[in-house]
Amino acid sequence: MSEGFNANPTVRNASDLPSRRRQGVTHQSSTQGALGLLTSTIPPSAYISDPFSPSPASPDQESASEDDDSAEPIDEQEIYDLVSSIVDPEHPLTLGSLSVVNLPDIHIAPLRNTEEISVVTVLITPTITHCSLATVIGLGVRVRLEQALPPRFRVDVKIKEGTHSTAEAVTRQLSDKERVAAALENATLMGVLKKMLEGCHSPLS
Repeated sequence: MSEGFNANPTVRNASDLPSRRRQGVTHQSSTQGALGLLTSTIPPSAYISDPFSPSPASPDQESASEDDDSAEPIDEQEIYDLVSSIVDPEHPLTLGSLSVVNLPDIHIAPLRNTEEISVVTVLITPTITHCSLATVIGLGVRVRLEQALPPRFRVDVKIKEGTHSTAEAVTRQLSDKERVAAALENATLMGVLKKMLEGCHSPLS
């Protein structure tokens, strides 16, 4: 058995996970033209659902949708709902149930010197300090958010300080656009990521 594998992770009950089930609210946006290095790498069709993808609507419906979007902006809870259902690459369990992603470790803040762009920061807590797949998990979170969020968001995924023996090195890898783009050209890795994202559901359903 690999030293980086946690055979007995702590698992949270699904009913204990923070979640928001909202009905009748649609965020109108488009992944086409989104500013992110991953949007052209994995097409939106690779996912079962995209909670922010637009649907055909009349001008009146579009106007109402825009009002809803301005009234209820995307917050940390919605980000959590997007990534908590990602499946861990080692276990048939979600990142939320394994506490790899946690609501208090998700932050949204305006990009420096601008109010139009916001940065979504997600801190990841691996199940063990020497987890060998921490980078893969980080890539999964980044891909999910790059695909699901509107273009006004930037994504920053980091390993939470003190939770992994090589946290700084993994965080640097996840922040290096060239290394991420090169990694996503690996067919085997792409297969793993798509498997992780298969069960992602819309937090708005």
